[in-house]
Amino acid sequence: MIIARAGSGWQTVLADLSLILFMVMASAVSQGDEDRDDAPSPVSEPLAVYSAGPGAPPLDEWLAMQGADYRQQLTIVARYAPGAQAAALDQARVLSAVAGASGRRARIVIEPGADAATVSLAYDDPQRSVARGLLGHPHNRTPSKDRP
Repeated sequence: MIIARAGSGWQTVLADLSLILFMVMASAVSQGDEDRDDAPSPVSEPLAVYSAGPGAPPLDEWLAMQGADYRQQLTIVARYAPGAQAAALDQARVLSAVAGASGRRARIVIEPGADAATVSLAYDDPQRSVARGLLGHPHNRTPSKDRP
């Protein structure tokens, strides 16, 4: 039970309780399991978006207009209609080559859809992306002589 001191109002008591709740929650969150496989990928709002299509400037010119920051993640999203997956893969490959020639490494996402391919710059964490664990996943490792 909290006993209010003389001269203090209910606002002070509520502020004290709020501060205690904040400290308890901060402690619990700081001890969370960040390496869980089902943790969502931290994806931020894009800083700039390029849409491939008629009237769009060439990707290398667009990239030259963007500020260079090592923390930015370049993401290429190529969408395909039914039966056109190979064309979307080719488009993503071309956009990735242009980005590479501009000194940028890109994450590539191929998904069904009708929109044009997009390229976005955001402060995403590439180390915690959805595909981060695929190479290290136990099913994708090369069996060693010591393991059955």
